[in-house]
Amino acid sequence: MASIHNDVSLPASARDVWDAVRDFGALHERLAPGFVTACALDGDTRIVTFANGSVAREILVDCDDARQRLVYAINNERLNHYSASVQVIADGARSSRLVWIIDMLPNELAAYVEAQTREAVVAIHKAFPPAAA
Repeated sequence: MASIHNDVSLPASARDVWDAVRDFGALHERLAPGFVTACALDGDTRIVTFANGSVAREILVDCDDARQRLVYAINNERLNHYSASVQVIADGARSSRLVWIIDMLPNELAAYVEAQTREAVVAIHKAFPPAAA
């Protein structure tokens, strides 16, 4: 099973980053604008449209405010297994880390997914720009 890890340092409070992460239906507006172009809720599922035109149905598995951790899964014909967690960890009063881990099968798709996560991380950084001094 492929495992993709992203540990993203952000110049924003953990509270602000978590507020964006937990807003499950606003991925395209608050967490990864540009990388995600649209997001619509269908119960506990979000239908995500990416900038490259692909669409995924991401199922909300858990949203834990105490741990600031969100888990989602994708079930489709291309993926035998896809489970991801996003956790926000305080790193001082005005900075935080977003730890995003994806476990997936088949392994052959891991390079594509990893490349996509690199683009997503760029968008996440843009969503949380450094504060002006």
